Amino acid sequence: MQTVETLNEGLKRAYTLTIPAEDISARVDAEVKRAAPQIRMPGFRPGKVPANLIKKMHGPAMEQEALNTSVQEAIQSLLSEKGLRPAMQPSVELTDGYEAGKDAEVKVALEVLPDVPAPSIEGITLERLTVEAPESEIDAQIERLASQQKAYDPAPEGHGAVTGDMVVLDFVGKVDGVAFEGGTGEGMSVELGSGRLIPGFEDQLEGITVGEERVLNVTFPKDYNVATLKGKPATFEVKATEVKTAKDAVVDEDFAKSLGLESLEQLRGLFKGQVEQELNGLTRTHMKRKLLDQLASSHDFEVPPSMVEAEFGQIWAQLEHEATHEADQEAARAEMEKDRDDYRAIAERRVRLGLLLSEIGRQNGVEVSNQEMQRLAMQAAQQYQPQDRQRFMEYLQQDPMAAAQLRAPLYEDKVVDFLFEKATITDRVSTREELEAEIEADAAGDIKPHVHGPDCDHGHGEEGHVHGPDCDHDHDHAAEEKPVKKAAAKKAKKADEPAEAEAAPAEEAAAEDAPKPKKKAAPKKKAADAEA
Repeated sequence: MQTVETLNEGLKRAYTLTIPAEDISARVDAEVKRAAPQIRMPGFRPGKVPANLIKKMHGPAMEQEALNTSVQEAIQSLLSEKGLRPAMQPSVELTDGYEAGKDAEVKVALEVLPDVPAPSIEGITLERLTVEAPESEIDAQIERLASQQKAYDPAPEGHGAVTGDMVVLDFVGKVDGVAFEGGTGEGMSVELGSGRLIPGFEDQLEGITVGEERVLNVTFPKDYNVATLKGKPATFEVKATEVKTAKDAVVDEDFAKSLGLESLEQLRGLFKGQVEQELNGLTRTHMKRKLLDQLASSHDFEVPPSMVEAEFGQIWAQLEHEATHEADQEAARAEMEKDRDDYRAIAERRVRLGLLLSEIGRQNGVEVSNQEMQRLAMQAAQQYQPQDRQRFMEYLQQDPMAAAQLRAPLYEDKVVDFLFEKATITDRVSTREELEAEIEADAAGDIKPHVHGPDCDHGHGEEGHVHGPDCDHDHDHAAEEKPVKKAAAKKAKKADEPAEAEAAPAEEAAAEDAPKPKKKAAPKKKAADAEA
């Protein structure tokens, strides 16, 4: 293979690779020899089909496969010989005019990772804000649990339902006088005042008695996820088959035992542990952001523009998604555009911090063990349907990039823990309110560095759903990645505060490019990926 460097500027590199035609032909011949025993053709005994006939039948496919393999190996050889560490997947282009039997000329363009200066990790000082679990918070948690364990008694005869009562309904939903699919049901329990039904539905049940029939007039939300029902006025013909009143829940020893526990003290201990775990998480987040601020302020080096652009793209897509949920979407987008440069600065900081943490981990022997990786993979596989879990495990084995993305959050946590051990830490007793306020003021949202571990290769509705009045079609935004806070952009404008200019990253997102295993088939590795 002949290699010619055509660009070497900053972190950008470009090469032209020439793969000899004889190398590709040799691969085709080897494939013909390998496949010959399995090929069947009328008039020939098994394994006796002439090579020229095999090439005539399967030659183009074999030629393409041989070319792909040759290109892949040529690029790997280039990276190895030149000692290149790609920041992102290299761009690979086969020059026009390639014909079978001729040399293949391939153009490769990439950005390489920078040489990160020796990280300075001495002299880091951090304050750890500690918060004791307040008894009032534990009490509130238990009371909340008790309210969810409500028991109901049949209401007295003639009792009209009020807020807090449970009404059991049979219903038929209609649009333009015609019953719509999924809008009919029986025995649906509705807690008045719960707010989980279509707006206006529960309000019109106030005062209903057992056996009473009513016609409720409602309008489906404009963002309803069934196109034929969006914004449509509808009627629900309902009949109350039962009305029940709630009994006050008493938090005592019997309540704890009804939950399968030994005592009320044990119940309090469980909730105290949960509150302490949450508070410890906030403490760690606060310390980590302060740590990253110190690292960012003491290290500055060039980062690959392609990585910054990819990171910015993720931030921007997230902001655009959030804008769709604003009352005035146009105003929200205009505000975003005003702060575009600030968000790009945030992206650059994220990339720099990710590379820096990776280098600290590499220099200090931080690793994710095979056992830890296996545990991560098994946890991720549980999000798939049982029949797809093995395919997901195989996918991770075949795709190093996907495996690296899965490993990244744990690797980052280990690097951060290592730095905590090196730092001088002082403790200060605080409150939840103060801790949360500091986190909010420190750092704008959950902006996270992508940490490139030592082995990272840097590449970067429902069927049969019933649409009854109890259907909750709102998005669970709490489960989504939180938006980049606008405060980040505002801080970025303060030239005298470079360390706080962008958001202090929180924990690493588990690789945005990784497959999203939400009860679907495990992804398959694309053959085209192998070419690069």
